[in-house]
Amino acid sequence: MTKADLVDKVTALGDLTRRDGEVIVDTLFESVIGALKAGDKIEIRGFGSFRTRQRNARTGRNPKTGEKVDVPAKRVPFFKPSKELRDSVNPSGAKSEPINPHHPPAM
Repeated sequence: MTKADLVDKVTALGDLTRRDGEVIVDTLFESVIGALKAGDKIEIRGFGSFRTRQRNARTGRNPKTGEKVDVPAKRVPFFKPSKELRDSVNPSGAKSEPINPHHPPAM
């Protein structure tokens, strides 16, 4: 689903113009981004929570040249789905095969 698809879904829910749908979606995204920039945690019951995690500085490697590169410490956004969301994506009655992280299933 793209942002345009999301705007279309919001617009279809009520008597809204496409511009109103865009404003709603943009406001939601800007609010989440603003809160993460400020270091706040966002929790949406039944969906999940957004927060930032601190990554320490490390020494990386340029894959093209093999040269060592210093990677600075940084904060990265992190999403943790709620139990309800996890359960709706993976119903308890469905059998799941173990996923090989090196060869994920084709979509």
